[in-house]
Amino acid sequence: MKKEDTVERMTREPVGRLILRNAVPTIISMMVTAIYSMADTFYVSKLGTSASGAVGIIFSLMAMMQALGFTVGMGSGSLTSRLLGAGNDERASTVCSSAILLAFSAGTVFAVVANILNEQIVSGLGATETILPYAMSYGRYILFGAPFIITSFTMNNLLRFQGKANLAMVGLTAGGIMNIALDPLFIFVLDLGISGAAIATLVSQVISFSILLSMFIRKKTTTVLSPALASRKIGTYIDIVTTGLPSLFRQGMSVIAAIMLNVAAGKFGDAAVAGMSITTRVFVFILAGAIGLGQGFQPVCGINFGARKFGRVRSAFSFYVRTTAIAMAAAAFVVFAFAPEITRSFRDDDAVVAVGAVAMRFQACALPFHSLILGANMTFQTTGKKKAGIFLSSMRQGLLFIPSILILSAALGLRGVQAAQAVSDILSAAAAVPFIIAFFSRLGTEEKTNPQFQEE
Repeated sequence: MKKEDTVERMTREPVGRLILRNAVPTIISMMVTAIYSMADTFYVSKLGTSASGAVGIIFSLMAMMQALGFTVGMGSGSLTSRLLGAGNDERASTVCSSAILLAFSAGTVFAVVANILNEQIVSGLGATETILPYAMSYGRYILFGAPFIITSFTMNNLLRFQGKANLAMVGLTAGGIMNIALDPLFIFVLDLGISGAAIATLVSQVISFSILLSMFIRKKTTTVLSPALASRKIGTYIDIVTTGLPSLFRQGMSVIAAIMLNVAAGKFGDAAVAGMSITTRVFVFILAGAIGLGQGFQPVCGINFGARKFGRVRSAFSFYVRTTAIAMAAAAFVVFAFAPEITRSFRDDDAVVAVGAVAMRFQACALPFHSLILGANMTFQTTGKKKAGIFLSSMRQGLLFIPSILILSAALGLRGVQAAQAVSDILSAAAAVPFIIAFFSRLGTEEKTNPQFQEE
């Protein structure tokens, strides 16, 4: 589809239809990614407890790569969508080419440094003496793939922000399916053990990278990719990174929050840690749908904001918040009603169920509020409101969660640990409201000042 067709579609078709059309491939991609991550864990676990623990340690390392990829991808994608909406095709292609160069370069540096400091990094991530050799073997091959992993996340986001979510889905799902198929072959048939799992992941990531890159090379995208178009000005790269900082803060805070939650729960025994871990896993799965829908909303928001069709930005935001709130309320009802059964399906232990079921019910009460949290975060990042985006993205699992877990666990014990995330979620939604009101009030004022840019 030509650039003119894409922008025309994004600025004229009903926003709800556009958001859903963009969201479905993204949700599918996220589900496949989740499945192949579980497949890695499933197969490696058959090699022993230490090997299973090694996968958990290296997942933290992979989360760092994902954070870098999303920082560059979300930053450049946001800039690109607004530039396309404003009709500045040449600048959009420059940002796109610069972002891919930046991502691959950052991945190469990450791979070299992390491989040199492999043992120190793996130990710092929490590997015990028995887990350490497995983690180093697994991590070595994963690190070789860092340039491809980070750049794939960047290209995936660039495609989504251009309204090409179907193309992004093809690249990610192909790699995920390949990973699932190669795991048992490399681990058991070729007898490569945990290194085989890492090699399978490396091969699948290179395949995903190649497919995604081919979309740009074959001109399936709205922007043009060329080394000659990559910017020689440091300001371009600074703009990409600063626009993507909310993603870095959000994912960085998630890691910190997970550590603090485990430490706080650990004071009440292994059952508490297990119960809270299960709760976190369940809600990450549920929120994947809301995040996928939000990623369908972002290109619609960005292109229409760039085209100064602020009425459509407002309509898209309203559709996203309403739809997500309804979906999350339905999920909350199911989780609240069946919390003990859901927890027991993971671990048939009365002590674990007692902790997990209560925590799930607390978090279920806060689920509908995620429509405002995610809607605000994605809107501000997509429209280039960097300070608001960084601040709000730091709230839920950082600025509000950290004091919540510290204060509530001290005051209420285990019950405080179970309630902390829900309290943080509700407060985060409340904090987002004044930012949302101020943002759309400014858009309303600009519409009145420039009536030619109102929704057609």
